[in-house]
Amino acid sequence: MATTQLGDNTVSTVGELPAVGSQAPGWDLVGLKFQPVTDADAAGKRVVLNIFPSIDTGVCQASVRKFNELAAGLDNTTVVNVSVDLPLAQARFCGAEGIEDVEVGSAFRSSFGQDYGIAMADGGWQGLLARAVVVLDTDRTVLHTQLTETIGTEPDYDAAVAVLS
Repeated sequence: MATTQLGDNTVSTVGELPAVGSQAPGWDLVGLKFQPVTDADAAGKRVVLNIFPSIDTGVCQASVRKFNELAAGLDNTTVVNVSVDLPLAQARFCGAEGIEDVEVGSAFRSSFGQDYGIAMADGGWQGLLARAVVVLDTDRTVLHTQLTETIGTEPDYDAAVAVLS
C-alpha cells in the first residue's frame, strides 16, 4: 500500500504501482461512447497512463490538457487518461476543451484501480483513483511511475516524457 495526501489527510491506496521493469497489467476501460478501451488498442505503441481522481477538478483537467498538448510530439505513443468518472462527464470535458490527441477511459466498471494499486482505500474520495502516471514501452514493460505526493499536485510531465526520448 502507498500513501498520498488529500488536503491535510493522508490517504492509502489499495496497493503499489507496478514496479519499473515489470510487466504492466492489461486494462479494460470504457471509452467516451461506452466502447471498450483496452491495452490491445495500443498494441505496438508506447503508452502514457495519466491516472487521476475526477475530470471535474482543476488539477485533473490541467493534466489532461497538458498530456493532450504533449501527445502530438510523442512518436509511436498513446496517452490514455484514466479516471472513474462516467464516460458522459469525460466526453463533456473533452468536447468542450477540444481534447483530441489522447484516449480517455473510464474505470467505473473495471478492476483497473486494483490492478494498478492506485484506487484510494480510505478517506473522503475512497474508491476514486489517486493521481499517478505510468509509462509503458511497446512490450508493456513499465518504464516510469509516479504517484504524486499530493492529489492536488500535477504530475512531473518532464520525467514522464524523458523516458520516451
